[in-house]
Amino acid sequence: MKSINAPLAAQVLELLANDRVAVGSHLAAQNLADRLGVSRSPVNDALRLLQAKGLLTREPNRGYFLAQPVALEVSRLRDELARDEPDVVTRSYFQLADDRLRGEVPDAFSEVWLKNRYGLTPAQVTALLGRMTQEGWVQKKAGYGWAFSPMLTTPDSLLQSYRLRLALEPAALLEPGYRLDPDLLARCRTAEHHLLDGGIETDTPDQLHDRGVRFHESIVEGSGNPFFIDTIRRVNRVRRLLSYRSMKDRARYEQHCRQHLHVLDLIEQQRLQDAAEALREHLGHTLDNLGRIRNILTP
Repeated sequence: MKSINAPLAAQVLELLANDRVAVGSHLAAQNLADRLGVSRSPVNDALRLLQAKGLLTREPNRGYFLAQPVALEVSRLRDELARDEPDVVTRSYFQLADDRLRGEVPDAFSEVWLKNRYGLTPAQVTALLGRMTQEGWVQKKAGYGWAFSPMLTTPDSLLQSYRLRLALEPAALLEPGYRLDPDLLARCRTAEHHLLDGGIETDTPDQLHDRGVRFHESIVEGSGNPFFIDTIRRVNRVRRLLSYRSMKDRARYEQHCRQHLHVLDLIEQQRLQDAAEALREHLGHTLDNLGRIRNILTP
């Protein structure tokens, strides 16, 4: 049970981090189940797993409470939970992503279809759906079954998303009162050094994607502008499928990391205009690189 529910536990953890839930807060299993689009039973299993990790406490007749500030450790804890995830769920997750990009799966499907196509148990189907729901792939239909959400599924759509980010992210650095929390800046820098020290080759696609997303979302969050923040989060959710495929070519990641570190240095020095220009150049280079690997992105 522990390993089967690790993917859903990771999604619960992300939800708590994104909502900035305070230590000591009560966690309502039904509310989490509704938001993740799953039943209450697997959510309770996920909460038990998080309790075993020391992240939650449980009080008799009262339920689960947050014991640690998960937002500070979310990347590390997601990586740890990922190690508990069984190969069959991981394999099915990435196979389904590739099948979706190839146009080999229908827009709407049932849990039975998912179970039969990928040879999953009911618990594994629940874990897979919980993860995809949180990441914005799928949504529960009003009546019966599931439907894929609109996603970026062509090379052109991924390039369009980068052009949107090219307009948005540098502008966020120039918002009045911009401030990136020093602790968050330090964690971003640590993540980049981890990649340069070997993580580029050894991290999973999930880990690479999440580290990149966290860097860029952290930069935008420093603006304090909820419209910037909401937009970048939406874009990052829907670009995940093509992001995985682009990771087949990791040669460009060392340059990415060094560019990220340069942006962080400029922010730390309060040279926000220079940081905005450096971020614009970084995203422009990424856009050019993606244009050169269209053959990888094309199904």
